[in-house]
Amino acid sequence: MSKIAVILDEDFEDSEYQKPVDALAEAGHELILVGLNKDTEIMGKKEQSHAHIDQAVAEASVDDFDALLIPGGYSPDHLRADKNAVRFVKDFVESGKPVFAICHAPQLLITAQVLKGRKITGWKSIIQDIKNAGADFVDQEVVEDRNIISSRSPQDIPAFNNRIIKKLKEK
Repeated sequence: MSKIAVILDEDFEDSEYQKPVDALAEAGHELILVGLNKDTEIMGKKEQSHAHIDQAVAEASVDDFDALLIPGGYSPDHLRADKNAVRFVKDFVESGKPVFAICHAPQLLITAQVLKGRKITGWKSIIQDIKNAGADFVDQEVVEDRNIISSRSPQDIPAFNNRIIKKLKEK
């Protein structure tokens, strides 16, 4: 099965973290939480989920993982201010390995400057940011463009989970 990096920081959207992680774990994939500081506990914005950071992003290498999950909430905005998180995400997209992004996750992809010429979806408040980054915004529950699979919101999670599990089976 695949080894998946989940890049995460404080105030992540609880359901956009927990439900995909649960689905991936149930499908037999190994999940490693990557964040700003190793061995820290962080909390979702609704305080329904806690997460333990397994590895600092400064020490993370794309070579060690098969796919990347970027949950939404405020986490992507926090992470985009960290050069190591931006580098990690940029390297991941450029590697061609699958990248799974939901809701506000494109904020991190925008800062990594990897969206130009891509089709992607995301939360309605960042549609203009996506367009300004040179991407084509598509208002669908799941959008797949090469190695990036994106969804708009928690309501899209069932379709998102189905598509990311299917993508990993194709590998």
